[in-house]
Amino acid sequence: MTNKENIPTINPSEMHGFHSSTTGWLPVLSFSSHQDYHINRIEDIANKSSFQVLPHRKTVHDFIFLKKGRSIRSKGLNTFDFGDSSMFFLPAYQITQHEMMSDNAEGFYCHFDEKIFEFLPKNYLSKQFPFFQYQSNPVIKMSDATLQSIGSILERLLELYNDRVETNMNLIAIYLLAIFEEIKKEIPLQTSKTKNSFFDITERYKHALSQNIYNLQNISDYAELLHITPNYLNKCVKTCTNKTAQDLLKEMIILEAKTLLKYSDLHISEIAVKLCDQTPSNFARFFKKQTGVTPLEYLQMC
Repeated sequence: MTNKENIPTINPSEMHGFHSSTTGWLPVLSFSSHQDYHINRIEDIANKSSFQVLPHRKTVHDFIFLKKGRSIRSKGLNTFDFGDSSMFFLPAYQITQHEMMSDNAEGFYCHFDEKIFEFLPKNYLSKQFPFFQYQSNPVIKMSDATLQSIGSILERLLELYNDRVETNMNLIAIYLLAIFEEIKKEIPLQTSKTKNSFFDITERYKHALSQNIYNLQNISDYAELLHITPNYLNKCVKTCTNKTAQDLLKEMIILEAKTLLKYSDLHISEIAVKLCDQTPSNFARFFKKQTGVTPLEYLQMC
């Protein structure tokens, strides 16, 4: 990431320029009638072996359906190498980097704004489908039956997308939900359940952290943003994650700091001020306490 000081956050209208500037790929990422979702065949990406996208966030959810081939993509600071009969899910505002795609890759790429599910309760996707949660494993291996079922639905979604007419977005949303339900069957049943209200607040808190970590670094600020008390926020987070709200805030700061250390041109002292408003020595102590290494040692490891 040359001469960059931030991990960019890209909305659908900016994706064409971002992809073309970083990969040379010039796709039509959305027709005027389809601003809230996009789908394309992976086969339509030319020179896939050079398809490398620098670290960024998107304001929309996305997934890759890989019928054949291999791809390497990150979620946060974790890198995932996945192949035939796999899907990779990425929730909105999660840091990602696309490192590689094999020339023989076949399948689909899709992104969508969660607002197309306006007929569903808030946070329905992250509540019902673990692969839309920030800390989940994004890669799911599909059985042959699921592969075939999802492939057929994606073909239909592509037909609707290419029709270039005003589309019933409820129909698009229902097809996407069918895909998510098919994938959910591939995930082992979870034995523990969390109270819905606690889960909702915890997910909203994680989302708020990803969007405001540079500006808000006190639990009271996030509690005010969520219209709850700090004690109630901590109770919700503790119930759902067995961690405190402060733990999650520190984890987000460290994730952002590691990303800036690895990909930006900022010096450690600049990151300390930009991210934590701290002196370099205080930032170094905080970073080492959380990670076991100093920022300089981490930079040397990258």
